[in-house]
Amino acid sequence: MPESTGYRRLLDQGRRMYGDVRIGRPGCSRAYWFVFPPAQALRVKYQVSITGMEHVRRGPAILLGNHLSLMDPIMVGISARWRSIFFTKDEVFRQPGAIFFRLTGQIPLRRGDEEATKWAMEMSQEVLAMGHKLCIYPEATRSPDGVSLHRLHRRILVPILQAHPGVRVHAMSIGYRPARLGRTHVDLRFSPALGLDPERMTANELTDAVKDAILELGGMPYVHQFGRAIKDGA
Repeated sequence: MPESTGYRRLLDQGRRMYGDVRIGRPGCSRAYWFVFPPAQALRVKYQVSITGMEHVRRGPAILLGNHLSLMDPIMVGISARWRSIFFTKDEVFRQPGAIFFRLTGQIPLRRGDEEATKWAMEMSQEVLAMGHKLCIYPEATRSPDGVSLHRLHRRILVPILQAHPGVRVHAMSIGYRPARLGRTHVDLRFSPALGLDPERMTANELTDAVKDAILELGGMPYVHQFGRAIKDGA
């Protein structure tokens, strides 16, 4: 799909905002489908079992999941038949391996920066307009214990849902466990479309519905505390 004028404007704005941090082409990387075929080599280490992918139809959708590892979006990418675009902490774009997130067009997000948050939200609208899958980790950080789902943040989750009431929303879950010969077994699951009504449901109702859907899908423990607060020792 050709880039819109709005996308080109946002891309220029993002490059100015992030300065010396190379952000690639969020949501629209031309390299996306060239990266994942060689990335299939990861299946030597990771044995992925997928459940419910048939529920996720062609066209735009919002996927909401738990977050255990930096490998989570990579596991989705090598397993899915669609282009998956995640909000990704801007620090990741400065670290080794940043090229993967840049070449696959992930959206950088600088936490605590209102201008950067507004830009990321606008970029997400472009992603959905292109018919891609917008993926969000509502915990806003990786699980501190590597197993549990922690309390969800509403700051990104609720505005995204409210801004796109007609877009299908799915829960997704991921889990890791040891497999034979030093491999890691990955359980990746997708739910049917959730029965959310962002125009009628309150922010608390939306957040609770998403939390319950992820828990039901993945069967993981729940900790009613923000994961970032635990990491920061709060």
